[in-house]
Amino acid sequence: MAHKSPHQQTKSKTARRILVNDRPGHPFEVQLSRKLAERGHTVQHCYGEFFQSPRGALEKTAVDPNNFSIIGIQLNKPFAKYSFFKRMFQEVKYSKLLVTQIKSFQPDIVIFANTPSEAMALVYWRFRHANVRFFFWVQDMYGIAIRKILSKRLSIIGRSIGQFYVRLDKYLLKKSEQIILITDDFRPLLTSWGIDPAKTHVIPNWATLSDLPVRAKANSWAKKHNLADKFCFLYSGTLGMKHNPELLLQLALHYQQDNDVQIVVISEGLGADWLQEQKAAHQLPNLTLLPYQPFADLPDVLGTANVLIAILEPDAGIFSVPSKVLSYLCAKRPL
Repeated sequence: MAHKSPHQQTKSKTARRILVNDRPGHPFEVQLSRKLAERGHTVQHCYGEFFQSPRGALEKTAVDPNNFSIIGIQLNKPFAKYSFFKRMFQEVKYSKLLVTQIKSFQPDIVIFANTPSEAMALVYWRFRHANVRFFFWVQDMYGIAIRKILSKRLSIIGRSIGQFYVRLDKYLLKKSEQIILITDDFRPLLTSWGIDPAKTHVIPNWATLSDLPVRAKANSWAKKHNLADKFCFLYSGTLGMKHNPELLLQLALHYQQDNDVQIVVISEGLGADWLQEQKAAHQLPNLTLLPYQPFADLPDVLGTANVLIAILEPDAGIFSVPSKVLSYLCAKRPL
């Protein structure tokens, strides 16, 4: 009797066409897309090439099935991540590109993860009469986050804009056929918004364990960056509005006179740019700043650390969960 391939062994009895849109291109989302394809579904994984973020394995490999594809969506201008109004117009452009991609692929199911509310809303409206099922994989409470941030910056106007995004999130949650939350902590908020609990499910995020083997400190990446013989505090990931890069600066200042200690920050964008300015102003050779590293290097990057750092503002816990901690745990290093 002939042996079945792994793909045949797990093939779904009812194969679907599934489009997964995860704009940052994070590791575990694309791992899910691969697993769905292994089960016999035809899967297209979309991400934003223009978006600054740590990324997963977004190149198709020789072992990927033929029913799996990866599409990078690109804008014609740099993404204005920290300019609210410019970003809003670019989200509209992004939503139009998503509509084009969905029309081309013709999925039965679209799973949205890490997709801004305004882009999702325009896609939902465009396909409101189509036979497409939308699943909302809620990674952050986007509207709550915007309301908190803009209320601090723009007072009454900021609260009004934030409240618009909260209403937009309510609309998307009500229109989604299924909702996947990453924590039970989001449930009370959805209940207060009148979201049907029968269509709400909790699946915690995970680390791509098979891609993150434990590595020794004196690895090739550490040696390349002259870190193999240093005690390293290492931060890798986004430094956005829900983080405080000042904490990393204070850590570097604290160990400024200790030549055996190095603070390593791997990030891009506003927070990383600010740290670059502070490094020059305070003359901090013990602060190493690097751009996002290739996903294949991540095991060595994490292995270089003696201590790994995660940062989240106190009130950010209401609307966000720091998934980088899961990858950190794979390295078997203190946090």
